[in-house]
Amino acid sequence: MASSKKGNIYSDGQETIKDYAHTAEADFLEGISRSSGHEEESFMSLSVGARIKAVRETKALSLQDVAQRTGFSELTITQIETGQILPPLGDMVKLARALEMKMGYLLVQGESKPYTIVYKKNRKTVSRYGSQKTLRYGYTYESLAPEKKERNMEPFLVTLEPTSKDESPSTHDGEEFIFVLAGEIEVILGEKREILSPEDSIYYDSTLPHRVRALGDQSARILAVLYTQEK
Repeated sequence: MASSKKGNIYSDGQETIKDYAHTAEADFLEGISRSSGHEEESFMSLSVGARIKAVRETKALSLQDVAQRTGFSELTITQIETGQILPPLGDMVKLARALEMKMGYLLVQGESKPYTIVYKKNRKTVSRYGSQKTLRYGYTYESLAPEKKERNMEPFLVTLEPTSKDESPSTHDGEEFIFVLAGEIEVILGEKREILSPEDSIYYDSTLPHRVRALGDQSARILAVLYTQEK
């Protein structure tokens, strides 16, 4: 699908998606670093939705542009940006690719470090899904690598809450690994249905339609690692 925007990675140019995304992200981060300390601090304190909106507007992308790249409706993107709904991790992968940014940057801005340590007492929940407006997705997640940039893996601790919503399976680029820490979960992979208990694990291609949720009326806790390297 062609686009009228100059330099769009979806155009018929010769640049690869990976090279363009890396350059675009570098240019964007350089622009942020040139701002004053107060402006930078204000940007870093934005919520996930507000940060997505700030990146989109800085890159001069319209709601329609992002909708075409992700397959989401403009209304859904607006609701995400205003915090009315918060996207699950699979949708965050799609948004990051559409905005030509690494997923981790949209969630938590970190320093450029060769490694990162997250002590239990310092873990922060990226998004909360306890309120009525965000109950739809039924889980919270905590990043386990917030200060390691240029990473291809996104590790999270995820708490899945019981929900009556029967969400449609998700698909996106990459791979996923899940290790169950507590409770039981249901994993739908294409036509397959798997039930996992504590210390069970599963690894699958994210291009396969998939859905993960707590089984029954009890919450579950999992370690989830998303591999999101551009191709």
